[in-house]
Amino acid sequence: MTARTLSDSAAQHLLLNMTPNGSLGRDGVFVVRRGDGPYVDDIDGKRYIDGLSGLYCCQLGYSYADEIAEAAGKQLRELCFSPLWSASAHPTAIELAERMAGLAPADLRHTFFSSGGAEAVEAAWKIARRYHALRGEPGRTKALSRRGAYHGLTLGALSLTDDPGLTEPYGPPAIDTRFVSNTNRHLLPAEMADDRAFTAHLLAELEETVLAEGPETVAMLIAEPVQNRGGCITPPQGYWQGLRALADRYGFLLVADEVITAFGRLGEWFGGDRYGARPDIVTVAKGITAGYAPMGATLVGSRIAEVINQPGAVFNHGYTFGGHPLSAAIALRALEIVERDQVLENVRDLQDHLAGRMAALAGLPIVGDVRGAGFFYAVELLGDAPDGGFSDAARTALIVDLIPRRLREAGLLARVYNRAAPLVQIAPPLISDRRLLDRITEIIADTLDEASRALVRTGGGK
Repeated sequence: MTARTLSDSAAQHLLLNMTPNGSLGRDGVFVVRRGDGPYVDDIDGKRYIDGLSGLYCCQLGYSYADEIAEAAGKQLRELCFSPLWSASAHPTAIELAERMAGLAPADLRHTFFSSGGAEAVEAAWKIARRYHALRGEPGRTKALSRRGAYHGLTLGALSLTDDPGLTEPYGPPAIDTRFVSNTNRHLLPAEMADDRAFTAHLLAELEETVLAEGPETVAMLIAEPVQNRGGCITPPQGYWQGLRALADRYGFLLVADEVITAFGRLGEWFGGDRYGARPDIVTVAKGITAGYAPMGATLVGSRIAEVINQPGAVFNHGYTFGGHPLSAAIALRALEIVERDQVLENVRDLQDHLAGRMAALAGLPIVGDVRGAGFFYAVELLGDAPDGGFSDAARTALIVDLIPRRLREAGLLARVYNRAAPLVQIAPPLISDRRLLDRITEIIADTLDEASRALVRTGGGK
């Protein structure tokens, strides 16, 4: 089938995620046919660097299919499916839960499996609610999240997501959530450049919010170690330690959403370890199977598990395919490969090089900020409006058209956000070598240089 035939068929029969399906435009649907190493090929055979790891999933790229298939085939021949339900389990899920306990930070020794990230976040919320209710505090019904955060699109996870374009079409949120500032210091006053001052400011705002709502009403706070939405926003020094102290002081649970940042994206098994995080609950997905199968998980600390597992208590929540034998077998093999092939070490060895190459982009007129960590970076773009934003004309010409088109023409798949803070974001496969990282940053530099010249012609830029 040709690219046009497949694109037309997709337009007629396939409802794409987060897509204006009724107005796809003349180019239609971009159809990916195969993957190899850190590359993917489209249906016409053109090769691209997968600079986003298949939406932060394909940590290992696309070169381990034979090993993964071997693990999958062995599992399918032995047991194709058995639910984790009603005092029943299967060996592969048990082995994976034990493996997760060995990798997880602090006291996170218990794993609740699901099919993806949003489900993992839903489970975290229900675990928090059940924990407080069993301890005699059923009034803890509120959640805290951060401005601009994204935690999923199911109704509970959506309540924790701060994006009116995603939330308003579906009415009042399922969870009563208050949003506090994230850790983006771009465009903030100069005094916020100091980590100690910025951390103190953020924690003071959070504490004021908790006190205003009533500490006895707050069940949990959820945050990513590095916030994806808004562009790879890293925390200041001391921030996660401060969150831990406030959670302990006021009795709410601290949840680290590691759906993107776990399993090596930041050079650690869990990204929060990079910042000294000690959460009560961690949500993961995406990289747990390196994208070879769908899976999510919610990791729970022992003091939480002791309460929800007390004799006579029931955690009445579950997913049919949570901990599916096939996904669990694939996850075990993927984690084995990450360890065996020293994938985390590769990120640690090259992260400073990537940081330097990305930082060099800051000299371009269209670049307002560069931020990130590990193999996870974003460039925030500066427009032609007096406040640094983009006029409608410049946004359409550059963010909607020129930048994504030129990146793809040059053979790079990256994320170009067309929102309040336009961004170019990359999250390359963790197997990427120095030469590939150089090529990624060269393509971005050439593209943003052309966009800068186009913007300057309209009177914008620095």
